[in-house]
Amino acid sequence: MTVIRFATPADVGTILHFVRELAAYERALDKVVATEELLHQALFSTPPAAEALIAEVDGAPVGLALFFHNFSTWTGWRGLYLEDLYVTPEARGTGVGKALLKRLAAIAVERGCGRFEWAVLDWNTPAQEFYKAMGASVMDDWRICRMSGDALKNFAAQP
Repeated sequence: MTVIRFATPADVGTILHFVRELAAYERALDKVVATEELLHQALFSTPPAAEALIAEVDGAPVGLALFFHNFSTWTGWRGLYLEDLYVTPEARGTGVGKALLKRLAAIAVERGCGRFEWAVLDWNTPAQEFYKAMGASVMDDWRICRMSGDALKNFAAQP
């Protein structure tokens, strides 16, 4: 049986391990610079920058959902944004991912969120099909824009 619970400070090492495994799958392991200290601060400060759910099977962690709140001016309501969803390879296909998504949907409803959103890589068709099977829409007409690193610093410093 899958148990979904909120992460505790003792889970930070597992969370970072799962983040690294997800980044490796997404062909971007070299981009992970997070540390246990940074994740602990983000997840367990007041107020937290994000929250995490851990999925366990027989007491062993097999999945992660890391999320935070965003806001839509169009709806006037906050939303729930899923930053990372990860299920270990051996637990895939057993309902763990669906259980994590269902718990997140319930949290969004409990907290009065108007939306539950996340991004998926364009090449990750298995994930896209999984999300569609849960009732999600893959929005082809929207693109994520990102400014980080030197580009962010240089832009912020412009007169």
